[in-house]
Amino acid sequence: MSQSPFLQSVRTEIRTKQYSYRTEKTYLYWVRQFILFNDKKHPEVMGNREIERFLNHLAVNRGVSPATQNQALCAIIFLYKNVLKREIENLHYKMSKTPLRILFATLLPPSY
Repeated sequence: MSQSPFLQSVRTEIRTKQYSYRTEKTYLYWVRQFILFNDKKHPEVMGNREIERFLNHLAVNRGVSPATQNQALCAIIFLYKNVLKREIENLHYKMSKTPLRILFATLLPPSY
């Protein structure tokens, strides 16, 4: 499958920083999902509004865990900071909720 020149530049930046292969695959996945969610617009023309919409979509519509949502956020921040050389500030988005079963499991004493 042929990669776009833009995604290839993201891959090059990840490898330059010597991130692990798993991180590379994950970051490329989230960058691709971000672009597809925003109707294939180039990230250069997008800003906080599109990032917030994407993160809210992950939490509300896809119901991802907070860790997954944070992983997507880290990939997008990497994209803007290291590839596009732009800072992202003042994001306002809804965090995913931790499922109650996980929350209660952390509150209960361990059973031996």
